[in-house]
Amino acid sequence: MPTAPFEFDIDELDDFLISDEAPEESMLISDLDGFLTGIAIGPELIMPSEWLPVVWGGVSPEFENEEEAGRILGHIMGRYNEIIHCLAEAPEELAPIFLETAQGTLIAADWAEGFMQAVQMRPLAWKELYEDEDACLMMAPILAWLAVDEDDSVLGTGEKEGLALLRGDPDTFITEAVSGIDAFWKARRGGAQQSQAKAGRNDPCPCGSGKKFKKCCGA
Repeated sequence: MPTAPFEFDIDELDDFLISDEAPEESMLISDLDGFLTGIAIGPELIMPSEWLPVVWGGVSPEFENEEEAGRILGHIMGRYNEIIHCLAEAPEELAPIFLETAQGTLIAADWAEGFMQAVQMRPLAWKELYEDEDACLMMAPILAWLAVDEDDSVLGTGEKEGLALLRGDPDTFITEAVSGIDAFWKARRGGAQQSQAKAGRNDPCPCGSGKKFKKCCGA
């Protein structure tokens, strides 16, 4: 993992999430990691004050004291910042946190569920990716893990072999998908910023609203 200007303890965070101190409906470590990834690479910035309650399932955790609260929240923000830093510096080293069976098989179902919870926080904003014929394919390795039953997924393949091919090796397939989705949204955010920079205050707004830039996005 690339050197990053922050520290956190993923093991302490994992222990807290499975403890009685955490709300019953709170995320566990793998779905939390998928959720943080979806928040980090999504089309819009979502502040922690909005997404942290989702982590806890809408119920505040029972921290022993303020020191513990600071540590646990610091671990969550540390992993969130690590994801952002890694995607900027070395996407191939992202290392999502998946569950692992006793035989060493990686299971990405919880991670995928967490990622899609992040998507559902801004469903209309994500619509642009789904409507892009090429970009939408990047969601396939993630959606393939959202099982409807043991033989199928939300993709509706209906065949174990086809589903297995879409899932592939999560370390490779999902890491590459996340990197591609991140690049997709970064390109669009960059393009929007350039368009706004070129627009004069009295020019029509680049967003197509019909208003002057100063009265719309320039406000």
